[in-house]
Amino acid sequence: MDKKTSRIRRSRRTRAKIATQGVHRLSVHRTPRHTYAQVFSGETGSVVASTSTLSAEVRKMIKYSGNTDAAAAVGKVIAEKAKKAGIESVAFDRSGFKYHGRVKALAEAARENGLKF
Repeated sequence: MDKKTSRIRRSRRTRAKIATQGVHRLSVHRTPRHTYAQVFSGETGSVVASTSTLSAEVRKMIKYSGNTDAAAAVGKVIAEKAKKAGIESVAFDRSGFKYHGRVKALAEAARENGLKF
């Protein structure tokens, strides 16, 4: 089994558990160059808020898009968008990635800006 297959298996397991809870889900995806975050509705599964290092509001805040500073900026913006949509607490879906580096920076920034996990 290769690295990507293992990560996808881990993500499936996490998403299945979150789906049974019926809560909003903050999903994170990362590539070597960019970081993406989306908040999904617990009932319908539709996207409530989303942002990435490609969005204009985040690009103003960062110098380079593939580091922890950029991920923290994404975390801050996604927390603000979720709060505007009336979402206070979410389940954190790290998509099978380790809770380390950019994923951790995004999560901590979202918590600092008022989002509860």
